[in-house]
Amino acid sequence: MTLTVTHCAPCFQGEWVWVDPGIGVPIGARVKLTDTGHQLLVDDEGKVTMEEGSIRVMHPTSVEGVDDMIRLGDLNEAGLLRNLLVRHRQGIIYTYTGSVLVAVNPYQELPLYTADQVRLYHGRRLGELPPHVFAIADTCYFNMRRHNRDQCCIISGESGAGKTESTKLVLQFLAAVSGQHSWIEQQILEANPILEAFGNAKTIRNDNSSRFGKYVEIFFNKDGAIEGARMEQYLLEKSRVCHQAMEERNYHIFYCMLAGMTTEQKKTLCLGNAAEFSYLKRGDCIVCDGRDDAKDYTRIRTALKILAFTETHCWEILKLLAALLHLGNVSFEGGVLSGCMTRLMSECMIYEGDGYLAIYGKLFIWIVGRINSAIHKTPTNGPKYVRNSIGLLDIFGFENFDSNSFEQLCINFANEQLQQFFVRHVFKLEQEEYTKEDIVWKNITFSDNTDTLDLLAVKPLNVLALIDEESHFPKGTDVTMLNKMNRAHAKCNKYIPSKNTHDMEFGIRHFAGVVHYDSNGFLEKNRDALNSGILKLIEASTNTLLQQLFEKDSLRVSTLSGQFRQSLDSLMNALSKCQPHFIRCFKPNDDKKSMVFDRNLCIRQLRYSGMIDTIKIRKLGFPIRHTFKQFLQRYRVLLNTTVILIHCRSLGWKSIVLMEICSYLLFFYRLDHMYLLLLGSFLLLSVSFNQLQLGFERLQSTIRGRLARGRYLKELAAAVTMQSQVRGYLARKSYKSKREAVTVLQAHTRGMLARKTTNKMKTDVKASAKPEPVSEQEMVETMFDFLPNTVAVGGREGPAPEGFEVRLTTNAPEPVPIAVPEDQPVVDYDDENEEFSFTKFSALHFQGSATYSHIKQRLRQPLLYHEDEGDALACLTVWWIILRFMGDIAEPKLINQEPSAPTPSQNNLDYSCNANELDPSKLDPSKLDPSQLLEALSVLVCPCRDEIYCQIIKQLVNNKNQKSSLRGWVLLSICLGIFPPTELLMQYLESFLGRGPSSYGPYCAERLRRIVANGERGEPPCWIELQAVKTKKTTQVSVALMDGLSVSLPVDSACTSAEVCQALAKKVNLKDIYGFSLYIGFCEKVWSLGSGGRHVMDAISQCEQEVRRKGEEEQHAPWRLYFRKELFTPWHDSSIDAVSTDLIYRQVIRGLKSGEYHSEKEDDFVQLAAMYYYVTFGSAISGENAKKVVEECITTELIETKSQGKLIQLVNAAHTQGPYINSRRSTDSVKGDVVDYARQKWPMYFSKFYEVTQMSGPPLPKSNFIVAINWNGISFQDEKEKKLIELSYPEVTGVNKSRIDSGQSVSLATLRGQFLLQSVDAGEMADLIQWYLEGLKERSVYAVALQDVNKQDDPTLLSYKRGDVLVIVKDGEYSPARGWIKGTNERTGNTGAISTDTVLVLPTLEKPSDTTLVRRQPGKEGGRGAQARGAGREKLWAASKEPIKQPLLKSLVVFLLSLTFPSPILKYMGDYPIKQVRQPIELTDQIFGPATQHVPLQDEVYCQIMRQMTSNSSRMSVDYGWQLMWLCTGLFSPSQSLLRYTQRFLESRPREPLAADCLQRLQMLLSMEPRKLPPHQVEVDAIQQNSNQIFHKIHFPNDSTEVTSTTRIRDLVRNIAYKLILASADGYGLFMKTPNKVNFKSLSQLFGEIKKHFQGHCFSGAPATMPYLVIFMRKLWFNVTPGRDLTADLTFHFPQELPKYLRGYHKCTKEEMISLAGLLFRVKVDTDKSQFVMIPRMLKELVPADEMKTMSPEDWKKHIISSYNKQAGITLDEAKVAFLKGICHWPTFGCAFFEVKVRWEIAQELLVMHLFNRITNWSSGSTYFHMTIGNLVKGNSFLCETSLGYKMDDLLSSYVNMYEMQRQSVRPRNNSMFPT
Repeated sequence: MTLTVTHCAPCFQGEWVWVDPGIGVPIGARVKLTDTGHQLLVDDEGKVTMEEGSIRVMHPTSVEGVDDMIRLGDLNEAGLLRNLLVRHRQGIIYTYTGSVLVAVNPYQELPLYTADQVRLYHGRRLGELPPHVFAIADTCYFNMRRHNRDQCCIISGESGAGKTESTKLVLQFLAAVSGQHSWIEQQILEANPILEAFGNAKTIRNDNSSRFGKYVEIFFNKDGAIEGARMEQYLLEKSRVCHQAMEERNYHIFYCMLAGMTTEQKKTLCLGNAAEFSYLKRGDCIVCDGRDDAKDYTRIRTALKILAFTETHCWEILKLLAALLHLGNVSFEGGVLSGCMTRLMSECMIYEGDGYLAIYGKLFIWIVGRINSAIHKTPTNGPKYVRNSIGLLDIFGFENFDSNSFEQLCINFANEQLQQFFVRHVFKLEQEEYTKEDIVWKNITFSDNTDTLDLLAVKPLNVLALIDEESHFPKGTDVTMLNKMNRAHAKCNKYIPSKNTHDMEFGIRHFAGVVHYDSNGFLEKNRDALNSGILKLIEASTNTLLQQLFEKDSLRVSTLSGQFRQSLDSLMNALSKCQPHFIRCFKPNDDKKSMVFDRNLCIRQLRYSGMIDTIKIRKLGFPIRHTFKQFLQRYRVLLNTTVILIHCRSLGWKSIVLMEICSYLLFFYRLDHMYLLLLGSFLLLSVSFNQLQLGFERLQSTIRGRLARGRYLKELAAAVTMQSQVRGYLARKSYKSKREAVTVLQAHTRGMLARKTTNKMKTDVKASAKPEPVSEQEMVETMFDFLPNTVAVGGREGPAPEGFEVRLTTNAPEPVPIAVPEDQPVVDYDDENEEFSFTKFSALHFQGSATYSHIKQRLRQPLLYHEDEGDALACLTVWWIILRFMGDIAEPKLINQEPSAPTPSQNNLDYSCNANELDPSKLDPSKLDPSQLLEALSVLVCPCRDEIYCQIIKQLVNNKNQKSSLRGWVLLSICLGIFPPTELLMQYLESFLGRGPSSYGPYCAERLRRIVANGERGEPPCWIELQAVKTKKTTQVSVALMDGLSVSLPVDSACTSAEVCQALAKKVNLKDIYGFSLYIGFCEKVWSLGSGGRHVMDAISQCEQEVRRKGEEEQHAPWRLYFRKELFTPWHDSSIDAVSTDLIYRQVIRGLKSGEYHSEKEDDFVQLAAMYYYVTFGSAISGENAKKVVEECITTELIETKSQGKLIQLVNAAHTQGPYINSRRSTDSVKGDVVDYARQKWPMYFSKFYEVTQMSGPPLPKSNFIVAINWNGISFQDEKEKKLIELSYPEVTGVNKSRIDSGQSVSLATLRGQFLLQSVDAGEMADLIQWYLEGLKERSVYAVALQDVNKQDDPTLLSYKRGDVLVIVKDGEYSPARGWIKGTNERTGNTGAISTDTVLVLPTLEKPSDTTLVRRQPGKEGGRGAQARGAGREKLWAASKEPIKQPLLKSLVVFLLSLTFPSPILKYMGDYPIKQVRQPIELTDQIFGPATQHVPLQDEVYCQIMRQMTSNSSRMSVDYGWQLMWLCTGLFSPSQSLLRYTQRFLESRPREPLAADCLQRLQMLLSMEPRKLPPHQVEVDAIQQNSNQIFHKIHFPNDSTEVTSTTRIRDLVRNIAYKLILASADGYGLFMKTPNKVNFKSLSQLFGEIKKHFQGHCFSGAPATMPYLVIFMRKLWFNVTPGRDLTADLTFHFPQELPKYLRGYHKCTKEEMISLAGLLFRVKVDTDKSQFVMIPRMLKELVPADEMKTMSPEDWKKHIISSYNKQAGITLDEAKVAFLKGICHWPTFGCAFFEVKVRWEIAQELLVMHLFNRITNWSSGSTYFHMTIGNLVKGNSFLCETSLGYKMDDLLSSYVNMYEMQRQSVRPRNNSMFPT
């Protein structure tokens, strides 16, 4: 190349310039000076010349090249071309032109497409890293996810430029960043090998040229994961099947098929090699260098299998391809026939060729359709489900050959469309850039290729339309078509007509240049029609695939151009809706050589690609663009100041600097050209100087930093030394002072202990000098001398009241001998170290100088503080009583005292007086015997209970007097049977009893427990209690039954009537115990003790007191206990319990005889006697039997009034006429009739009676009367049993108990008014009435409506008016507990759901009278009906039972999914009826299921829950609402606009138990990702049981279990590792094991959420739960060293590795197997050598399965025993660790093994190992696992058949993620494309 330098433009040595080589585009050259001073030019090709020519200076950006060609100073064709050249020589193939990526085919493999590069470019902005195809792909992905807008990437270029490879790289990148490694991703990737095989071929320009265009649309879900794809193909080059140019091949599939098929398959299809077929050798090129057809065939078959092509499909395809090859070998020869026959044969050849092309074209379309059916999945989330997509357009570039035909016209038309789309997009970006910079500019008018498009397809009579029109004429030819086009477009400047009538070419001026087309064959190609004979032949074919290919399509366009235009219009429409990105692929040369750059070829591609148009548009605007920093560095010499403002960041300073520089630029612009040239040179020198100065500054800063670093390290070391010395000094000083203090403390402690020991020794010496002690038994007998020495069962003394005689036929217990305890109750107490010691209590609460130990002096003040002086005086009296009782003071001497009747001072004590009224003179302890001392002590209990216990304990502590101590323990045990201590003393007393002697400590502790449980007593201890204390045994009392028998039961001091009744019921097998009470009879009186908390001993004590007042002995008190029916329930059923019925029956019969039950009619007695007759004697009639019945049933008074004979006659007659005679009814049912007869006849005799005083209410004759309560109602009576008023339960509207100044009272609200009654037993009376009312309401079926309810539009709800009588239907459809019942309106007859808030259930079992119903009308009693009447307008923010008709949030008015009529929230909270069979999990799924899938619904759920809990009067509904809130705050958080209101709602309700927990869960949820599934069954069950903790069982590999709460899996794993004391939680995980598979769960998931996967939930059916186990074990085996973490080795490593070893997965030597077998044998048997004989049977557990047959069992036994003996002395755990240490050095240690299906035999050795950073992609399907090794361009593919692909996928992902995280944590992020 000859270049010269002009003298008018002198240049410097080494300067780069542009020179014009005469080829139309300047090239770069460098100035070089010779020794003689002459200038030479060395161009880019290295040529040197001295000839003259024109030059101009090159901009610096064009010298070294730039990443983005927009930043070039020389913004022209030459600048772009040289920039590509420079970068190509540097090995950089990617360059930006704005947002357009230019990719130059390197024709060699580069390390640019590894997995590291994928991770490097993912998440980076465009331009942040060097240009790369991955950057464009990531930009598409990022914009799609951020803006929710579809993207498209248009990849264009000439054949061989690398379009197909770029498309595959973008696909690979998108699959990698999707991160799912799903099977659908692999299917999309595997579609490329199939399409390439059937649509690509070797051409002169490209070894893998795509002979069709394709558009791939990849669909992504909202999480950015690939969920499908769709492919469109355009204009397949079908003619290649029959014709190929020289050095070109047919489609790849033919050669791959012949090279890869087995011999048998080829024989079946009669195939050989490629050279045998005419269609494959016409291009004289059978083998393609660089391609392995056999290997490619394997890859194709793999891809077909992945894309669900069956073996039948594959074989049918091969059959069609083989048929095409065979038909290609058919030749037609012309004979010596007429010309007509020759022409006919020639047409047959043409038609046959067309048929072959059609078959292959249809086959290609069918294959694309099959691929789409596999990878294109229709969304299943409803029609409103929106998903985004990224489209990849890989389409042919602009073509201009020596001979261009119809295909080139279609291709260039498509490129014209894309060029216009590209230019408009670039122009739009230019406008957006100016708008962003706020630049005022005029609209640019840019001429695009609209005229060309008008010519081709837009204007009337356009070229394509004329071709179509002529194709429809039967006589139309290419000549007529060309003539029409010449006439129609002769005046168009874009159309070049043919030169003459014989010329068949025409030309079109495209955007890339003029192209001449040969019109021959246009019409035939455009018609694309088959001969009818061929179609008939295909229809008659038996090949099903061939028939499918040619199925009629009614929508098919008739011509090829029409089809192409239709597809192109659809494509352009799709592209216009997307945000476009462009990749322009260039090929540097036509020879496919690396590092060769053909300028002419590249400049032509630049023009074709539209890059020049991009430059033109930029030049029309503002082409030069600098950053502020670049602008300042370039022009700062123009500033007046020498201060460099490079560090200024504020906008104001930038504006000042820019204005000043620009003003200077305008000034210099006015100077002449030479001055500007010199200034430019000066600026260039200034730039070089500034760079040099910046380098020096950088060097200086580095040196200064190094020196400063050294000084800092020295000072840091000195400071550390000083700190260590000071800390040591302070520590030594502190230790010395503490040691001195400890020495002093020890000395004092030793002295105290020595003194204490000395005192004890002195005390022991004194005690040894005392006389021989008396036994405890003797002392107890002496102490209780005042009691008679008789032991009997209580309740059998004296005569019984009339009608209550019993036969004492039960076995009475034998007297219990008194056991003499071995130890004595004298104990030394040293409880100072206990938490609740009496010593501490005395120090805290005793007054003055009082101590905790025994004394014998009188107290001057009580031990405890008392505000009342009377209480203090009483406490001092108590002290005197205790001293007297314990014998710590001498007994008083009685002088001249003769026995006489009891004095008032002794026996007439007022036990009801309180301590404040007590006169101590009346309780002079010196005048009382021991029993009276106890009575006096019980009087003082109320104010002095803690004082009494403290005084007794004080006298027991350190009491060396055995007799006194024993009496003290007896006194303490008596007190513990009467009253409990207060809470202040309770724990201290329990501690004291725990340290007491074995003879009394446990006994007193049990009495304390009993008295605390049952409450304090109200009377002093009775005689039988003292007997029990004497023997420390329970007391036996006899309870008489109404059947004449009696039962002995054990009782103690705290025993209540309820306990006696329950014990007796259990003993006689009584089930229906209600209404049975304990009665006590004394003399002629009998009264009820009930079956509640009344103390039995109090009643007995009252009887003994009465006897003592009469001067008799207490032990002979004639009291008896009875068990009888006192009350009936209104719903009593005699058939439930036969024992209960029999007892009541006996009670009725005895009552008849004794006259207890009265009746005015004698017929009542006769009917009952007749029933008794049947029960006793059956149906037999006998006068003697009737006489016995009369004598046993009828009272003597009635017998005397009526003659006995007449009564016998009446009874016989009644018995004969009885209905039970003929029906042969059972005696139990007749007994039930007797009971029911008595219940109905005499309700007053089965009543509870209470004495009351009326305080207010309706006037009655008397204010003091008796209230009788029974099953029939409530009756007010005077003392003469005259009824004052009688109320039925429907007339009672409410009952409340309260306390007034004068005592307890009950308020009884009735329809006749409200009564306020005062009574001692007011609480019991109110509870009984309330219980009857609630029981009747629960069983009632009658209700009255309180308000109008009109629900005509909702068939579920019942409509009614106020006052309507509603009949409740109890069929279990609705749950009354949730506030809904089912009922029928008597007025209308309709049935539906009723809210319990709107009705009043009547407490009755029968329909009430009309009078009662009238009185029960709403509003009569001022109840809820009155409130409902005043109800106002419904508030939108308050709770309502009305289902909402539209969402609460305005933004969701059109979001129909937010509403489910009626709302499941109302159903869950009980505000809308729900059928009983529905499970709560169904409702929670309906509430939270849509919200977890649709984010806009989440706020709506929060609002509806909070609304329904606001102003909600139903406590139950609110509780259910809090349950929903608790679940909701664990699923997702509200939006920022609602968050503060939600937090305020929770904070404003601190009394709600779940409010604080909900607030905490909400705060935690703000830092976590929301859950994707509704709550699990376990969560719902837990919160319904008011538990906010959820527990789950975790299994370990060694079968041990751990229970822990559910949380995020990562936290759960760490918690388990912490509890197990593992060294680290890294590598461990949770696995969910189901009957079918084992799944590992991501650490970022919620445990409650993954459990939901195993519960088949649906919104319409009941949930079905799949059984599963949760297993915790090691997953990732890295940094595992046996012996370092013993817990992990024993719990996880050994149990997990042992099965792998025994299955034979490891390769090991014989010696290693013997050693390991010895260790495993020790693990099995430990040291039991007797198990040696079992070794042959245990070989499966000791030796790998594949090695067992290498030796005989006996040889194995011998070697294992030898190994076992060598390892003697180690434990089981040590043996397990030794086993792990023995296998840890193997390369397969810790590996996970998967058995897969392969085509070769598995050798037990390592075949190949792939590093994780070499694995670029992997995925799994239901039966396959696929993996790609190497780079993304030419990686090796591995496919295996296995059902465990999901586990391999997950394990590989986990390892890769782990190592990636470790690499990022130890290495900074590298922005270089080639990391070092």
